[in-house]
Amino acid sequence: MMDVRPLHNDQDYDWALREVSRYFEVEPTPGTPDGDRFEVLSSLIKAYEDNHFAITHGDPVDVLHFAIESMGRSQAELAALIGRNRASEILNRVRPLTLDMIRTISKEWNIPVAVLAAPYELTRAQA
Repeated sequence: MMDVRPLHNDQDYDWALREVSRYFEVEPTPGTPDGDRFEVLSSLIKAYEDNHFAITHGDPVDVLHFAIESMGRSQAELAALIGRNRASEILNRVRPLTLDMIRTISKEWNIPVAVLAAPYELTRAQA
């Protein structure tokens, strides 16, 4: 039974979220009617979110601050990865991330390399 419809507004979006949430406890088997419904609803929700809730990525330092503040990471964890002084200098925009730092942080914290490698400005000229 495919009672799925396009998502034109927030009410349609809320309906789709309620519908897809039914499958969170036990994800349906792909290829079954429930599996197809789950896949279609998920695709519609993603498309609606991409079009209506666009998120602009901050620069790499903003991303690191977000990871520390919202993802359960800490400055001490960052310091353990790249060095205590380096972590402080990076977070204060005094020193740029190096390629080795970017690779290490990406691997350990599951942050895409491209996000960490984006250009950003420092607060003062590097010595």
